[in-house]
Amino acid sequence: MSDSQQQRKLSAEEEQIIVYKDTEMPFTGKYNTFWGKGTYICKRCGAKLYRSEHKFEADCGWPSFDEEIPGAVKRLPDPDGIRVEIECANCGAHLGHVFTGEHLTQRNTRHCVNSLSMEFIPDKPVSSGEQ
Repeated sequence: MSDSQQQRKLSAEEEQIIVYKDTEMPFTGKYNTFWGKGTYICKRCGAKLYRSEHKFEADCGWPSFDEEIPGAVKRLPDPDGIRVEIECANCGAHLGHVFTGEHLTQRNTRHCVNSLSMEFIPDKPVSSGEQ
């Protein structure tokens, strides 16, 4: 991460997941059953990662998205040799894993993301004076 990239203070639990690539317990993350409209950003650097319209219920225990914001997520071979790890393309924060071939959505992709790796920014309501 370069000096120009701003890094946010992480809790010990966030650091364990984002830096040391741990995984939060399934069905415990605050975004697992959250359906607000807006953008999910990287907890460490604030880069935009996912839009709410790409979130879907996969019943896997973690927030699931079938598409990332273009260029936001980097895919890497997981050390287990089986899965594909996903990281924030901006700062390298561990997000989770991506799976394909499950036929859960038309895109046939599931980004399985730790809630602790993200923050949610709600869409700004449009006031009657704006167009």
